[in-house]
Amino acid sequence: MTLTLHLHPGEYAVCRLAPDAAVPAWTDGPGFSSVTRTADELSVICLTARVPSGVKCERGWRLLQLAGPFDFGAVGILHSVLTPLASAGVSSLAVATFDTDYLLIKAGNLDPALAAMRAAGHAIRE
Repeated sequence: MTLTLHLHPGEYAVCRLAPDAAVPAWTDGPGFSSVTRTADELSVICLTARVPSGVKCERGWRLLQLAGPFDFGAVGILHSVLTPLASAGVSSLAVATFDTDYLLIKAGNLDPALAAMRAAGHAIRE
């Protein structure tokens, strides 16, 4: 399966807040953002520039969007991108939405990640 991936501009941060924290206003704005609450944490992914100092986070991520939408019954979509990344020794963080999937790659690993994707036949749009 070959896919098209869109490289979003900017640097992203993955933040961890207390599980009972209110969703902060800084999560809202242009660009991709994701808010996930579990019993253990409130996790926020958004542009690094929005994250106030003092917030526990891992900065320095780049965002790739798989061109969708994909049917919920589709099989192997993430596998087709995660396998080349794993073979290249590149870790990633996946986030799913109703229509598509997103991958966060550490900025320092972006070039090997894109090379692995292209070698697997995927197209990258920057």
